[in-house]
Amino acid sequence: MKTYPVSAKDLTSEYLTELIGELHPGVKVEAVDIIDAKSYGEEMVSTAARVLIAVRLSGKGSATLPTRFIVKLSRAVDIICAPFYQNEVGFYQRIQPELDIDIPRVYGAGYDAKTTHFVLLLEDLTLRNVLLPNVTHRITVENARAMLAVLAKLHGRYWESPRFSQDLSWVGTHVQGDIASLMNGPVPGVIQHEIDNENFKREMVQRLRTTGPELLACVQAVQRHQSSLPQTLLHGDTHLGNTYILPDGSMGLLDWQLMVRGYIMHDVNYFLTTALSIEDRRTHERDLLVYYLDRLGSAGVVSPPSFDDAWLEYRRALAWGVYIGWLTTPIVNYGWEINVLNHLRLTTAFEDHDTLRLVRELL
Repeated sequence: MKTYPVSAKDLTSEYLTELIGELHPGVKVEAVDIIDAKSYGEEMVSTAARVLIAVRLSGKGSATLPTRFIVKLSRAVDIICAPFYQNEVGFYQRIQPELDIDIPRVYGAGYDAKTTHFVLLLEDLTLRNVLLPNVTHRITVENARAMLAVLAKLHGRYWESPRFSQDLSWVGTHVQGDIASLMNGPVPGVIQHEIDNENFKREMVQRLRTTGPELLACVQAVQRHQSSLPQTLLHGDTHLGNTYILPDGSMGLLDWQLMVRGYIMHDVNYFLTTALSIEDRRTHERDLLVYYLDRLGSAGVVSPPSFDDAWLEYRRALAWGVYIGWLTTPIVNYGWEINVLNHLRLTTAFEDHDTLRLVRELL
């Protein structure tokens, strides 16, 4: 496909026929209706635009396809976010087909490095009656176990895989690659702007007795250190808002833009510290970590980390959630309550676990 749309009006029947046809030859889009379209900052945090469409299909195989899709598109010009776009398309094209965890189904994908434009044609998860949670929902310990089972399955499949030097060598890490360059280049400036201009963020950082530059140094130190530990494929951005709960209680993962190779506690910590209430986290996180490590063994990891080693790295991993995870996020994207609740959960855990002291030991 030579061109990629940058707005809902570009999603013509002809274009969608070409896109779907790459995976489903013979299917034709006879008509398309735009149900909803949102861009970054319009009550959403995604770095991409999202369009909900309904289509009428014909041709061989069309009866097996849905008639509603979510389309993810790049903004017209966005060099900064290009690594996110390329990363997620790469995931859906090259990794998603071999996974046996719940992920939105993909019906078309593409990325153009010259324009940084991309497209993902994904299933509309609401058709499966999933709950798309955020921190205003009460997430149970059973929900947390369900997601840890998903993460253990993902992590176990790629645990110290030789493929990272072979066909998966394109997957970056927290210390090397396009995603790492972005997180250590433009992103700290965005974060410092948030600290300087949002009163609650500035005083929250002050309450932690640290600064934006020190938090950046802490994140970098943790990532350098954890890159020396056993590596696997990470989702990379496992806050609660990037998960979904199916009617049977099982869970899935969406938004794979920050997928990297790294250490397991990055995913585990960011999920638990954003998903659970402060009281539930304090009460259950040790038991949940034991559960995760047991499931990691069940997923084929012969020598999972000991609890003590995993617990130490779990506590250190909080630096990323506090600094990158939510200081980057303007209030307009999620609204006041969701933004503040995420900060409250993360910074409380940061203090509970004495993370600043533990990470300063690495500096």
